[in-house]
Amino acid sequence: MGASSALAAAVPVLWSATSTSSDGATVTANARGFVAGKYAIELDGVMAGWVESTDGGNAVADVVVEKLGAGAATAKKHLSNVKYEDISITCGTGMSKGFYQWIKASMDGKATRKNGAIHTLNVQNQVNSMRNFYNALISEIGFPALDAASKDAAKMTIKFTPEYTRFKAGAGAAPKPSTVWPWLASRFILEIDGLDCTRVNKIEAIVVKQAFVDNPVGAGRDYQKEPAHLEIPNLVVSLPEAAAGSFQSWFDDFVINGNNGDDVEKSGTLSWMTLDGKLVLGVLEFSHLGIFKLAPDPTQSDGIRRVKAEMYCERMAFDFSAASA
Repeated sequence: MGASSALAAAVPVLWSATSTSSDGATVTANARGFVAGKYAIELDGVMAGWVESTDGGNAVADVVVEKLGAGAATAKKHLSNVKYEDISITCGTGMSKGFYQWIKASMDGKATRKNGAIHTLNVQNQVNSMRNFYNALISEIGFPALDAASKDAAKMTIKFTPEYTRFKAGAGAAPKPSTVWPWLASRFILEIDGLDCTRVNKIEAIVVKQAFVDNPVGAGRDYQKEPAHLEIPNLVVSLPEAAAGSFQSWFDDFVINGNNGDDVEKSGTLSWMTLDGKLVLGVLEFSHLGIFKLAPDPTQSDGIRRVKAEMYCERMAFDFSAASA
């Protein structure tokens, strides 16, 4: 099941100030909840959404210590090239379409540079300051750990590497928050070819990283960043031992018997769902999965014997729906 086919089932929705889910619950814009973080992100001149937290983006110069010469009592020091820290943000749903497309392009190996700014707000919801960034490329995409028993909200962590940043004072009011569907760590559907995943209750966090090459730029003392390759993590899931028969059969054949060619690697999807389970918020697609470990899960605490399956993955692709943007 591909990402596009999974998202085809998602019903496009245009959100107003309030909406009602199938169980009668009203979903409303919560200005206090979104503004409490006091940060917003802008991409290419368009406000891309509220973020829970942000860090980094500072300019840092390397200090060079020269070798002591004959008779010198202290070492001479001076600055070398200026570098800029990665900017990290944590966010949920309700980001702009352009924001999710930026993530998708990076996952597809089509890294796109973005200019933008991190807006810091005061208690009156006015923009207090701005950390402008230029020619930024996504360096890390962190999808949250999932747990069927959890009541926690799910959040993504996105890191991006700017070529340079500049700080400036802000002015004006922040935009009003839009209505979004809650994203919970317990609402997910995992599907893998030929495997029974209906009893999978935990999925470890998935962090995709982008490697870069630094090219120093002459007298400007800045660095030009060039994307190199994606680092794709393993897929690690837990499920009851009694329900792991299909995983055990695959492990025995793939690992023990050595039938592990490309033709028997598997594909799958991980879908994040709305609270009522009827809309897809986003999909992560896996290609060329290969199981390499199946062992008891040492973290079990509810008395149910569980196993943890670890699978390598060659490629992951991301897509999002109208319900998340």
